[in-house]
Amino acid sequence: MLTKSPSAQEGSPPPEGPSRGGRPVRRAAGLGVAVLVLIAVLALSIGVGARELTPAEVWHGLFDAHSEAYTVVHRMRLPRTLLGLLCGAALGLAGGVMQALTRNPLADPGLLGINAGASAAVVTAASFLGVATFDGYVWFALAGTAPDALLFYGGGGARGATPARLALAGSALNATLFSYVNAVMLLDTGALDRMRFWTVGSLASAQGSTVLKVLPFVAAGLVTALALARPLNAMALGDDAARALGARPALIRAAAILAVTLLCGAATAACGPIVFVGLMVPHFVRALTGPDLRWLFPYCAVLAPVLLLGADVLGRVLGRPGELQVGIVTAVLGGPFFLHFARRGKVARA
Repeated sequence: MLTKSPSAQEGSPPPEGPSRGGRPVRRAAGLGVAVLVLIAVLALSIGVGARELTPAEVWHGLFDAHSEAYTVVHRMRLPRTLLGLLCGAALGLAGGVMQALTRNPLADPGLLGINAGASAAVVTAASFLGVATFDGYVWFALAGTAPDALLFYGGGGARGATPARLALAGSALNATLFSYVNAVMLLDTGALDRMRFWTVGSLASAQGSTVLKVLPFVAAGLVTALALARPLNAMALGDDAARALGARPALIRAAAILAVTLLCGAATAACGPIVFVGLMVPHFVRALTGPDLRWLFPYCAVLAPVLLLGADVLGRVLGRPGELQVGIVTAVLGGPFFLHFARRGKVARA
């Protein structure tokens, strides 16, 4: 049975149909600028760390195996930067897909408890099953992500599932799952030692092998999500209109849930639960591109790593000689954004 679209509710965004404002040339130029900004942030991430290196030392460290900076750049900063690139793109695009699928402005992997489900599954595997590598974590993370994605898709499409109710349900699920995670880690000191940085969201333990292992999952999720842009545009018009345009709603929904599961599961397994990236970036991008997902998704995939790596660099600078974990920085940045959005979008009354 078709229900009233949540997009018609107060405070919800307009349907993600074809773009209404601006021109494709401007959007293409804007995407090019976003790529340049991403390249600049990538360079900053490689150049800034606990150990101060001059730009010349970083350059030699990249290409000269005999340089003193080679080990620092190749074993620490380069894997960390590449992992931030992959996981940022995954989280930003997952948030965009979830918001389009549920037509809900608060759909976000962290806010709605999806990352918490992955975290609970990974901690269970580490504590009770002795899993200690990414190869094992990723399958448990995917298994923990999928039920939550299905749950909140059902909530997002159900009658009466307002943004406020989804936010409350997500908060309750987050509290429950993270209470379980904390309880397990406090009872198992070994798990606490292994995962205390992972549970707050961190890129500090990134290795080249982790980047290579997470790449297939993120790549599959990215390709699936980008391919869904046009079908999800049609879905925004309603199931009947989508079928008239040749779309298959059930298949599109299944593919979208698969994309979210791959993206969130891989990112959470690699660097822990990082919140607000999937919420902030799509809203910022929508202000630039309008609701057309053919532009919104590529922008999210480019600008989300800018946010994640920028937060990581900020944490390294502010926390010297140590560092603030990137999950803490994004939470601090995301809290005021969420309150501002809730006030402007009148989410509480939706």
